[in-house]
Amino acid sequence: MSNYLYPLASLAQIQKSPSREDGIPEDLEQDLRAYGCKLIHQAGILLRQFVMPFSCWSRSHLEFRKQVAIATAQILFQRFWYVTSLKQFGVADIGMGALYLSSKLEECPLRMRDIINVYDLLLQRANHSIGSKAHQEFRYHPMSYFGDTFYSMKEALVVAEMQILKRLGFNVHVVLPYNTLINYLQLLGLGRNPEVCTKAWGYLNDA
Repeated sequence: MSNYLYPLASLAQIQKSPSREDGIPEDLEQDLRAYGCKLIHQAGILLRQFVMPFSCWSRSHLEFRKQVAIATAQILFQRFWYVTSLKQFGVADIGMGALYLSSKLEECPLRMRDIINVYDLLLQRANHSIGSKAHQEFRYHPMSYFGDTFYSMKEALVVAEMQILKRLGFNVHVVLPYNTLINYLQLLGLGRNPEVCTKAWGYLNDA
């Protein structure tokens, strides 16, 4: 039996992703992936899934799971594009599906309606920032719960979650470094140092 590690994405997938095979430039693919992860991060903050570790010892299990859910969603989002082209799905739709799925995997489930509302806000704000009225103050216009927009986004979220599970072969196990970080901080006697905990946690989030 081989002793080599089996990566989640092969070298061939990394060098020539499905998106690049469909003619999407590498820099555009990377920008879209980064933007999708940014949306997940922003949505997590607005949904109160993001917490800063003032003390690693004071963090509750639920708070820790909420933070992990964001990171898990971003990893599932990135994995998805190693098996699927960006021409087939939108980054916002897959981001919603990844966040919804990860919140269930990490036992801090989010409501579909909340995710849809937050993504609608983020997308409206993004469109405003590049539109002709970008110099004006942004004002959010909530959607109607009985309108086409809400049901279209809800359907897109459900389809995205299903496609993530299907195309990843239900391999949604994610190993994150947060537990290791907390163990090392406790081992070094730094678990109650707010400055060290915050900096270390921030480095992981930025990685």
